This record gives sequence, C-alpha cells and structure tokens, in this order.
Amino acid sequence: MILGIGIDLVDIRRIEKTIERHGERFVARVFTAVERAKAERRANRVETYAKRFAAKEACAKALGTGFRNGVFFRDMGVVNLKSGRPTLELTGGARRRLEAITPPGTQARIDLALTDEWPIAQAMVVISAECTDTRA
Repeated sequence: MILGIGIDLVDIRRIEKTIERHGERFVARVFTAVERAKAERRANRVETYAKRFAAKEACAKALGTGFRNGVFFRDMGVVNLKSGRPTLELTGGARRRLEAITPPGTQARIDLALTDEWPIAQAMVVISAECTDTRA
C-alpha cells in the first residue's frame, strides 16, 4: 500500500551558488555526516549534494508535511543498502511522522530514485507499507 509519493527537481547551479555563498554553514545545516562524507569523496560533489537535497524535498512531500511540524532537512539522510540501492534513513520529526502514517501490522519501506543531467538533479520517493503479519 502506498503511503506517500514525492518528487523534486533542483537546479544544480543553485546548490552550487548556495555552497559558495554559505559554505559549511549550509552543508552542516542540511546534510547528515554520512551524506557530507560521501559528497566530499566525489569529484562531482555539487551534483551529489543537489541530488540529496532533492531527495529530502521529495521525502518531505511524501510524508505529507513539507518542512514543518518538526520535520527538518537533517531528519532525512540518503543512505545505501548493502545491495547499493539508495533509500532514506529518517530520524527525529521525520521518523515520528513516518511512524504515524504507517498502519499497524505493517512496516514502512522507502524507495528512492536519484538522477542528474546538468543542470538538473531529480529525486523521487515512494513510501509504502508492507505487511508484517504472516497470517494476512
């Protein structure tokens, strides 16, 4: 059962200008330590940040809150599963919202697709509930 869908486009040049202007203050406010470490290891670090920014925007839409009601940028961090598949790890207000929209007897799953084609980065998030009751 789909609980929420979100999509977002980001102009990579906008993220680049923001990083140039605000530097570490912006990066530390928006991105988790894991995201920052991954981006800083990459030659295309600005594109990496832009895709993750889009993922956070898309996730906030899928949660149905946007960035209000206690949901903040750093509550959503892009991580990769062992298989390499990207997903979002939620904490704080984003985690609480996810728990609130997940029906009893189910477990939330977050699917994330990321892409970029200069000058645009895009992310799509689908939050679904998977049955955990084996009797169902």
